Amino acid sequence: MRRAFGLAIGITLAACAPTDRFPQMPSEAHLTPAEIRSGYTFLTPETQVLQDDSFANPGYLWVDRGAALFRAEETAPSCISCHSGGLSGIAATYPKVNTETGELRNLEGQINACRTQQQSADPLEYESDDLLALTAYIANQSIGAPIAIDTTGTAASYLTQGRDYFFTKRGQFNLSCAQCHDQNWGKKLRGDTISQGHLNGFPAYRLEWEALGSSHRRLRDCDTGVRAEALPFGDPQYIALELYLAARATDLAIESPAVRR
Repeated sequence: MRRAFGLAIGITLAACAPTDRFPQMPSEAHLTPAEIRSGYTFLTPETQVLQDDSFANPGYLWVDRGAALFRAEETAPSCISCHSGGLSGIAATYPKVNTETGELRNLEGQINACRTQQQSADPLEYESDDLLALTAYIANQSIGAPIAIDTTGTAASYLTQGRDYFFTKRGQFNLSCAQCHDQNWGKKLRGDTISQGHLNGFPAYRLEWEALGSSHRRLRDCDTGVRAEALPFGDPQYIALELYLAARATDLAIESPAVRR
């Protein structure tokens, strides 16, 4: 991916067309509902088959581990004792604002909040196998559910933060997220096709990583790819960017654990 972004500076950038998809968004945003496509559609047929096969998809190793952790009684109460009614559709509503604290939380943040506040347990480290596993398991319970987040009230300010990050040029290549994923999606960078940058498949198994990774690992890769300083895992700015990307992908189905290049 770094090699691909290294060539991005030579791409002829198309002008962005205005849209009314998100009236509060800047005029640069131009993905219409009819244009929204999951990263799955940009994969090779072989990789699509790998994602679709729950026995072959390596991401399900983490889902299975997450299922065991969800039921484990080493922490009291166990996750399932509070959530015995199921988690269908929950992942499609994150990130969301916690009504008590006003904090914007993604799934990882909510899992750790539950651990510290409900289970008297230590928070799990970002990119640890246990946090990836629990996040993948919970996200997988919403597979097929359309993304439907709340961007009203307190969330609106976070949405603005995420939007600003998406459109801000950064790094030595002076590129924004929008220049690749809004203006040039579908074009080729060497052997890769530029996707629209949606996170509906994360946590995802990336062939490049040979492991499951969080959305923040992917965002850090993008920042590093344009030779910008990546933010720390769990940084509030990345969580705000997650919110904007989720709003941008409204109605796109959850696919986690997806397989990506």
